[in-house]
Amino acid sequence: MRILITGVAGLLGSRLADWIIENKSDVEIIGIDNLSGGYIENIHPDVKFFNIDCKSDELSEIFETFKPDFVYHLAAYAAEGLSPFIRKYNYENNLVATANVINECIKHDVKRLIFTSTLAIYGHGYGGVFDENQVPKPIDPYGVAKYGCEMDIQIAGEQHGLDWCIIRPHNVYGRNQNIWDKYRNVLGIWMYQHLNGEPMTIFGDGFQTRAFSYIDDIVKPLWDSAIRPEASNQIINLGGIQSYNIRESNAVLRNVIGSGEIVYKEGRHEVKHSIPTYQKSVDLLGFEHKTHLHDGLTKMWEWAQKQPKRERFVWPSYEIDNGIYSFWKK
Repeated sequence: MRILITGVAGLLGSRLADWIIENKSDVEIIGIDNLSGGYIENIHPDVKFFNIDCKSDELSEIFETFKPDFVYHLAAYAAEGLSPFIRKYNYENNLVATANVINECIKHDVKRLIFTSTLAIYGHGYGGVFDENQVPKPIDPYGVAKYGCEMDIQIAGEQHGLDWCIIRPHNVYGRNQNIWDKYRNVLGIWMYQHLNGEPMTIFGDGFQTRAFSYIDDIVKPLWDSAIRPEASNQIINLGGIQSYNIRESNAVLRNVIGSGEIVYKEGRHEVKHSIPTYQKSVDLLGFEHKTHLHDGLTKMWEWAQKQPKRERFVWPSYEIDNGIYSFWKK
């Protein structure tokens, strides 16, 4: 069996590749990443790696050469709060890139495309609860782009017979996460800030609720989303079952670290409560929430302390500055 993973240098892609290599000796992995948000050190040496962008014409050559059986399209720039200020980049990086992947999956008769979407497609949801049967109503361009990708994938299924599974993971964290990006991954941002002698930032009052998902708990369900017949043409929330408000999750991390200070910044345009349902992932993918936040953060913090002192990613300029938050101003 041959698997193609886009975004293989990122958190989801690299850890999925690790799990497959460790557990499925008969699977060959082709990995694609433009290294804009992931690191080559994350990629397992047994992955046949190509440093290209998913929008590139080279993607067609890779599909033609390797003819993958299954494709995991995990590559994305998942900065919800920043997406209103980088609209063009957001849509090119997410929607246009995904269209290119879909084209190749259709042309090369891929057995199933597994696409990682986002809880951002739900918007405010219904009372803060996100169920797969709800009609999405995203409130930011990132959610709009991902919802557009979802709809295009379903159209490809109806018109071209492409088999698919759409996974909506939520707040995944753990080893190999990019903690050097200023705009995304709140737990990683806090670790970076503490490692560099800065206070940990909380936007608004800190009572926003989120469910966090330790990476090792979701890699096997991700694998099963490709091979289980019951996952065909399904949309599935995937991740942790316990919600924390931002203050609580920060307190857990400071308990793990043993110290840390907080500074409150202005509120952002964001969803207040994000509480996804998870029963469908249990029924169809056998998901088990094994790792509680304290234990997962302990493992991630041990990893983070051993990382090289990389330069932090900061956008040199935004597409628009109108309404940009003070903490992101140049």
